[in-house]
Amino acid sequence: MITVRGVDVRVGARLLLSDLSFHIAPGDRIGLVGRNGAGKTTLLHTLTGRHHPAAGDLTRTGSLGHLAQDSRTADPDTTVTDRILSARGLDRAVRALRAAENAMARAGDASQERVAMAAYARAEADFQARGGYAAQAEAARIAAGVGLPPRVMDQPVGTLSSGQRRRVELARILAADHDTLLLDEPTNHLDADSTAWLRAFLTSYRGGLMVISHDTDLLAGIVNRVFHLDPARATIDVHNTTWRAYLTQRAADERRRTRERANAERKAAALRTQADKMRSHVSTAVAAKNMVRRAERLLADLEPARRTEKTARIRLPEPAPCGRTPLGAISLTKAYGGHRVLGGVDLAVDRGSRLVVLGLNGAGKTTLLRILAGQETPDSGRVVPGHGLRLGYFAQEHDTLDPASTIRQNLAAAAPHLTDGEARHVLGSFLFTGDDADKPARVLSGGEKTRLALAGLVHSGANVLLLDEPTNNLDPASRDEVLAAVDGYPGAIVMVTHDPGAVEALRPDRVLLLPDGTEDLWSAEHGELIGLS
Repeated sequence: MITVRGVDVRVGARLLLSDLSFHIAPGDRIGLVGRNGAGKTTLLHTLTGRHHPAAGDLTRTGSLGHLAQDSRTADPDTTVTDRILSARGLDRAVRALRAAENAMARAGDASQERVAMAAYARAEADFQARGGYAAQAEAARIAAGVGLPPRVMDQPVGTLSSGQRRRVELARILAADHDTLLLDEPTNHLDADSTAWLRAFLTSYRGGLMVISHDTDLLAGIVNRVFHLDPARATIDVHNTTWRAYLTQRAADERRRTRERANAERKAAALRTQADKMRSHVSTAVAAKNMVRRAERLLADLEPARRTEKTARIRLPEPAPCGRTPLGAISLTKAYGGHRVLGGVDLAVDRGSRLVVLGLNGAGKTTLLRILAGQETPDSGRVVPGHGLRLGYFAQEHDTLDPASTIRQNLAAAAPHLTDGEARHVLGSFLFTGDDADKPARVLSGGEKTRLALAGLVHSGANVLLLDEPTNNLDPASRDEVLAAVDGYPGAIVMVTHDPGAVEALRPDRVLLLPDGTEDLWSAEHGELIGLS
C-alpha cells in the first residue's frame, strides 16, 4: 500500500504537482491520465522512491512492482527464464538446487555425501519458501500470456528485440506477486491477444494498482478510480469511478460549466447595461455601482473555465531532392546468439513510396530499421544508398537521443544549421518552452521524448523516414498530430507499428512481412495482421 500526504513533486525548479494526498489500497485499480509532460511518469518514479518529493510524506508498505517505460534494465547475458524468476529470487534458488544435485552426484565418500545432502536440503527449503514449482509454473503461464514464445525462454535477454525485452520485464513484475503494481504504458509492444490477457490478469489482481496508459480499452476494462493530472493547477483531480463513468461525468461537468458561464455572462451583461443607463443620474448612481459589483461577483463565483490544452504542432521535414530509388537493401541477414532474426531481406524504397513492416515480436522489424539507419551492421548483405539519400530515423527506444544532453543540445545535434532563435522556435512548436530547453533528456516522459525526436527530424531534409512505433507513449491529441503529419509527408516512409491508425494514416502501397522477408502490394487483408504484429 502507498499513502501520500501533502506531497510536492518538482523537476528542477519547476513545480509539477502540489500538495498531493491520496491512498492506494488493495483492490484499487487507478488509471493515471493526463497530457504528455503533465508529470505522470515522474509521479510513478516518486511513488517508487526513484524521485524524491520536494515536500510532504510518502509511506510504502508491502512489496512494490514498477514497470518503467525503459525496458533496458536486465543483464543482457541473463536468460529470459532467469530474468522472470529473479523477481522472487527463484533463479538463485534453482541454481543452488542444481549445484547441490551435482555435488551429491560427485560425492566420493559418506562425509561428502552428507555435506551435499545438507546443502540440498537448505536449497530446497529456500526454493519452496519462494514459491517452488507452483511459482515456476505461474511464471511460465504469465510469460506465455504476455506473448513470449517457448523458443525464447532459454535465450539471453540481450538477443531479444526491444518489444520482447519489454514483455520480459512485464512478465517478471507480474510473476513476483507484489502487493502494489505501478505500470507505465504496459500495453506498449503487446499484440491484441496479449493485451486481452493482461486486461483479464489486472481485472482479477487483488493488490493495489496504478496504471498509466493511452489504451482506452485497457482503462475501460480495469479501472475503478481515475486520477487526472491537471498541469495548469499542478494538482490531481480524483474520481472514484470507472473510466467510462469518468468520461461521462467529465463531459457533463464541461456542459454544466459552459451553461452556467453563459447564464452568468448574460445576467452580468444585463446588469451592466442597466447600470450604464442609471449612472448618469445622481439619484441612481449608487445603485448603478452596486449592479456593476453584482455583475462582477456573478462572474467571479463561476468555476474556472477548463483551459484548452496545447497540442504540439508536429510536422515532418520537407524532403530534399533524390533519385528514383533513394534506399535499397540486398540479402540482409542478422543473427543474435545463434538465433537468426533476418534472413536474406531484399528491399527497394522508391521516392515517395510508403512501406509498412509487419511481423511478430522478435521477427526482426526494429533490427531491419536499425540496419537501414546505419545503427547496426548486417552479418551479410548490404544497404544500398541511392542518389541524394537523406535518412531520418525515429527509434522506438529513443536511441537517437543523448539522455545526458539537454533538449536544446539534442536538437542542435540533429539540426546543427539552426540558430539558437530558430531552435527555440522549433522547440516551442513541440511544446518545449522557456527553461524546458535546458532540461536533460533523461528526465523526459516517453511522450516528451517522442516529441523531441520528431523535432529533430523537422529541419533534416530527410527524403526517407524510418519510423519505429512513432505513436507509442503519445496522448490522443499528440497522436492525432503525428498521424496527420505522416499522412501529409511527401517523402518515402518505412514504418514499423502496432497501431492500426498509424497504418491508416500511412496509406501504404507495399508491405514487408518478416521474418520471411516477403514483399507484397498492400491490401485490406494485410490489415488483419497489424494487431498480431
